[in-house]
Amino acid sequence: MNCTKAIILVAGYGTRRLPITKSIEKCMLPVLNRPVVDYIVQDCIAAGIKDFYFVVNEGSRQLPSYYAQDPELQNYLKRNNKDQYLELITPPSYCSFHYVQQPMQGKYGTSVAVGLCRKITDALEADERILVIGGDQFMMNADGFSETKYFMDIAANTPADSAMLTIEVPRSEVSKYGIVATQAHHDYEVFERIIEKPSIEEAPSNLNNGSFFMFNKEFFEFLKRDIERERNGEYFITDVLNQYVQARNEIAVIRNRGEYLDCGSVEGWLHANIRIATLAGIQSKI
Repeated sequence: MNCTKAIILVAGYGTRRLPITKSIEKCMLPVLNRPVVDYIVQDCIAAGIKDFYFVVNEGSRQLPSYYAQDPELQNYLKRNNKDQYLELITPPSYCSFHYVQQPMQGKYGTSVAVGLCRKITDALEADERILVIGGDQFMMNADGFSETKYFMDIAANTPADSAMLTIEVPRSEVSKYGIVATQAHHDYEVFERIIEKPSIEEAPSNLNNGSFFMFNKEFFEFLKRDIERERNGEYFITDVLNQYVQARNEIAVIRNRGEYLDCGSVEGWLHANIRIATLAGIQSKI
């Protein structure tokens, strides 16, 4: 499967994390010594993703600065025999990082954010796929295996046009999430629909939408048409999923391998720090 590009959605004010997000971009909040978004990027790099397109707020400076080369810092580390830090601050030379600014006025929502990357999606080849990932969460595998690679490998072994990662949650908590209804199709599951915050009795599964997708070029035609419609409120990419499958396209549903760490809330961010600290052997020293 030809998939070397990723769109990562990191725009927004991060209101759930105010007041700190007044001065720090929400995707740059630290989990130990790394910003949240870098866990996503590093996992993608391990899976062979080379080109990253970040949808950022207008005037975003912190994220572009993080992935830019810093010759002065690199020279300082070399002069002071701190070469072990060089690989931490130097992205692989074969990776490229691009920034698409999202206006904070007018239409809004996940579909609108992805739609800003139209030049990239219009240029996709017929056999090419692209990842679309929410930027305030990441997956952790205790053995260090890339969740992105796992996801892409499973997707490549199905004939489905696109794929999505789902997170298994306790049945008692389904009313907190967008729950995915699936159908068995030969030896894999396919997306049927999403039900937002269903009751335990109404929930068709315990699979939470992981905001981690892989789409073919055709999907973005549906997204484009959805954005062109005038309506009140947000434009959700989940609405486009429903339209896409109603037109007889398949989305393979892949269940998570690793642990889902949602950093969008204070509680989730603290939990992520504790889990990563535990893996790093730091927690016992605190």
